Amino acid sequence: MTWTDLPPLGTLVAFEATVRHRGVSKAAAELHLTHGAVSRQIQQLERTLGTTLFERRNRAMTPTPAATALAAAVTDALTLLSSAARRVRHAARQTPLVLSCEPTLLMRWLIPRLPALSQAAPGLDLHLSAAGGPVPFDRKGIDLAIRRNDFELPPGVHALWLFDELTGPICTPELARRITKPADLAEVSRLHTRTRPSAWDDWASGQSTAFPPASEQTFEHFYLSLQAAAAGLGVAIGSHAFVSDDLTTGRLAAPFGFQPDGSAYFLLTRTPDDPRITTLVAWLRDQAQELNQRQDRPPTARRPRTWNQT
Repeated sequence: MTWTDLPPLGTLVAFEATVRHRGVSKAAAELHLTHGAVSRQIQQLERTLGTTLFERRNRAMTPTPAATALAAAVTDALTLLSSAARRVRHAARQTPLVLSCEPTLLMRWLIPRLPALSQAAPGLDLHLSAAGGPVPFDRKGIDLAIRRNDFELPPGVHALWLFDELTGPICTPELARRITKPADLAEVSRLHTRTRPSAWDDWASGQSTAFPPASEQTFEHFYLSLQAAAAGLGVAIGSHAFVSDDLTTGRLAAPFGFQPDGSAYFLLTRTPDDPRITTLVAWLRDQAQELNQRQDRPPTARRPRTWNQT
């Protein structure tokens, strides 16, 4: 394909503006050119095409039928060019979206679902950051964050409820068959984590019967205690969100089910002015809804909550 028959682009731009404004003066003002410069561009276009494009009478310029048809085509072409240039410019300055997520939730819930995100939004460039606690949106360039509501929500941040935190003892299916009541936990090793040191006590406080101390082992992070439980080293307190997939596949079991601990996970954003954020928020809501449907709780117990609600 060659473009040797095309007139110079500058002449077409001046011509289109003149037809649209029905005169040279307004066209010149729009293009930030002098009246004479626009007139010369039109004259050059007429010489290139070998025809007169305007009827000139008493300083009035009336486009010929051929000029009107050409102007419509030029308008369409310039609109396409402008849109293409805008997309290229936007893509050139566009950086990946940054989503910050608590490490264990990122590892065990979000990352396994990213292939579905790639299919739902193939052009979305997402950078993941593992972190917990307050979100430094400005300092770290974070666009969105998934957090448990265990800190004060800063002003100007929107919190969208995803799911409640449900916790309970988890272990291998083989070990679960030996545990039929809380007192049986005295016969197995209890796995703790330094990041949630009160997890066992919090769960035990919701039981109607006390159970005696058992042998214990402490891990640095939540995900390490869950991995230890999957390896058969004992029983850990797990979040339903963290182990939902393993419960489905049978890799882990929850002998006493799960109970809410009073907290919840939220998606935190500033005012979304990026269509990519809108796309990602919608997808995350769908994934959270799927998790909520897996929870063995009546729908009335899964109502969305506000950040400060306990």
